[in-house]
Amino acid sequence: MRRKRVVVLGATGSIGESALKVAHDIPERMEIVGLAANSNAQKLATAANRTKPEAICLVDETKLDALKTALEYQPKIFSGEAGLREIATMANADMVLIAIVGTAGLHPALDAIEAGKDLAVASKEILVMAGEAVTEAARKRRINILPVDSEHNAIFQCLEGKRSTSHSEGPKLDVSDVRRIILTASGGPFRELPRKKFDGITVEEALKHPTWNMGPKITIDSATLFNKGLEMIEAHWLFGVEMQRVEVVIHPQSIVHSMVEFTDGSTLAQLSYSNMCFPIQYAVTWPDRVPNSLPPLDFSKLSKLEFFTPRYADFPALTLARHAGEVGGTLPAVMNAANEIAVAAFLARRLRFPEIWETVAKVMDRHQSVAHPDLDAILAADQWARAEATGTLKR
Repeated sequence: MRRKRVVVLGATGSIGESALKVAHDIPERMEIVGLAANSNAQKLATAANRTKPEAICLVDETKLDALKTALEYQPKIFSGEAGLREIATMANADMVLIAIVGTAGLHPALDAIEAGKDLAVASKEILVMAGEAVTEAARKRRINILPVDSEHNAIFQCLEGKRSTSHSEGPKLDVSDVRRIILTASGGPFRELPRKKFDGITVEEALKHPTWNMGPKITIDSATLFNKGLEMIEAHWLFGVEMQRVEVVIHPQSIVHSMVEFTDGSTLAQLSYSNMCFPIQYAVTWPDRVPNSLPPLDFSKLSKLEFFTPRYADFPALTLARHAGEVGGTLPAVMNAANEIAVAAFLARRLRFPEIWETVAKVMDRHQSVAHPDLDAILAADQWARAEATGTLKR
């Protein structure tokens, strides 16, 4: 059992912070060799001073002087978008953990695959936008894509032992006996709020997630359930199952992180407390399980585990995402980009809560999807959707 050398892209976000905790908890199995952040120079320097990686990257080049001043040692420093791609291909790295929100992680992910690095993926956008391209590139290079999202990591664990060892096809899961993949969702802060009150939802209310402490964009996505819609498409690509075999169930306690139902009627579930260190550690140490300081479940204190059918009519994001995943091509990238624009407008108080999915639906309706797109077509669709969504907001 050797130590995994990891580059963390998005080191100053919540996932990055959890990754640093895991590295501190199991130093014999995880070593941070690279850290990258967008613009938070001080926080990146603090993390680097603590973990002493050999290389760091700050995308915002205007903050480089502040970064260098705050560093207590002399690592190799990369900067800009080019630097982000360069640190993702470090020669001595085994794995790249991608925890960048939005589309910025797409090029570094493909570069890391081409360089022979395993991917640990916490950025949904990579597989939502370019699932076909990313999974095909990984298959050709025989690279493992290991999920860090708690839901997909749970499914991955439930499918343990089903990974093909065929070297001719690359890493592949045998899901022929899987009937359903069931993603659990907390339901967000408005799980029980009547639809007639949605117009009055404030930014502050939408940012109060009942379970997880996350960044503003993903927190709003959890409130609209777009986050779960993105995860449906991500599961489709990660596990090679058709969209009709991916379902969502509301589970307010967030203890069961997802489930797999097999053709014989048996269902396997993965349970743990809500802590991102669990899935990060498993992605890094897979296929091994390693002791740590994380708290195990105390079943005597679990009063109940509840499950409900989502309110599809009140939260259309799930239906929009299913449609995007079934059509495929460039439509998922369009949905994702339009949602990013709409969420930003809501956070800026220029949009009512229901107008988030209304904007996304309008942009999706206007798009002619391109089947089996290359990276240029995906990025073109992304830019078109952003412009179209921005224009929609002005009308």
